Amino acid sequence: MAETLKKGSRVTGTAREQLATDLKSKYESGESIRALAQETGRSYGFVHRMLSESGVILRGRGGATRGKAKTA
Repeated sequence: MAETLKKGSRVTGTAREQLATDLKSKYESGESIRALAQETGRSYGFVHRMLSESGVILRGRGGATRGKAKTA
């Protein structure tokens, strides 16, 4: 699907629905939003918005979290 879309072009109608379905399935299978953005040539924000619109429950951020130091 990504090959048929020009960078920066408006995505509407059935093309938007198809893109949302494609992004949703790839995200739910483990791909990151950043990877999907790079693959489609779209921004992180665009992919995030498409996933949110399609009802995806977004994963939390990875990496270390700040918290209270554990005491022994």
